[in-house]
Amino acid sequence: MEKFNTRLSKIFFIVFVIISTSCSHAVENESLTKLNEFKIAKKVEWAKPDGISLTMDIYTPQTGKSKYPVLVIYHGGGWLINSNASMDSMSAYIVQRGEYVVCNVNYRLLGDQNNTIMMNQIVEDALGALVWIKENISAYGGDASKIILTGDSAGGHLASMVLLAGNKLETDGFSGKTLGFKPTYLPQGKTAEDLVINKTLDVQGAILSYAAFDMYAACLGGFETSGNIFWTFAGKSPRGIFGKTININDNPEYYKAVSPIYLIPEIHQRALPPQLCLVGTKDNLISPASVQYYVDEVKKAGHKAEIWLHEGRPHAFLDSQKNAFLGIEFAKDAPLALDKMIAFMNGIFNY
Repeated sequence: MEKFNTRLSKIFFIVFVIISTSCSHAVENESLTKLNEFKIAKKVEWAKPDGISLTMDIYTPQTGKSKYPVLVIYHGGGWLINSNASMDSMSAYIVQRGEYVVCNVNYRLLGDQNNTIMMNQIVEDALGALVWIKENISAYGGDASKIILTGDSAGGHLASMVLLAGNKLETDGFSGKTLGFKPTYLPQGKTAEDLVINKTLDVQGAILSYAAFDMYAACLGGFETSGNIFWTFAGKSPRGIFGKTININDNPEYYKAVSPIYLIPEIHQRALPPQLCLVGTKDNLISPASVQYYVDEVKKAGHKAEIWLHEGRPHAFLDSQKNAFLGIEFAKDAPLALDKMIAFMNGIFNY
């Protein structure tokens, strides 16, 4: 399994964060395409752990149907920077061209709460958001029985963790004898174990864009140190992603518990829904080879998965930002990938 190339990662992160400073909320429309009208419920609060308001924006098409399948988006940013605003253009594109309710989710970052948030808590936020959506999305026109997960980069990692760890839930989270997750949001009167019994977090598909599948390898490669430039631009001191008492040499099981590549079940143990994995052929942060490795492992375990290569594109081609140095622009680089995603979702739901 490939590790991060630290030198290339540093260069990419510096360029990406410095140049990508603005977020375009508009989607350039093709002149000959009839686009769906839609409405947005902004900053819908779904949880408030330790006083931090976690919100999502919910996009609903206005095409006259009583309910629509749902796409849940987790944004990228190295678990340290960005918000769901980086997925605004993607959200609008999907709702305008596909009949899907889109939930664009915010979660806690490692630097929140005085730089004390742990990686398992971020995963628990991603899990909790899906639990909230399952319970509440009907009020926004969504069909809770038809959900697809997606995310890019760090968000792709979270989407894959929700897919693979949705049955690894425990009331005591990571504080017990075994490493399970307690979703940040739980329905009233329900425990984490109840969600497993009821298969509450089951979904119908996942689309993972240039996702990080191996946190163990990433941290061996320096993610927890000053070698990861995200700490600098987040204005936070580098530290272990599980706090001061857990480290990768003495506690590798913690890191593997949040690494999708180690969580793929055999199909006889648990059947996974179809997965589509996207990556640019010029991505120097998440290499096509690492994505291919994940796809191969999923298929080896008996599940359906496919890789789609975005020719000539580097990392972050779905972001709303324009990156002049890398020559990335949403209107130019994202549509082909998003059309592929819509076609994949349409195939799952026989649209």
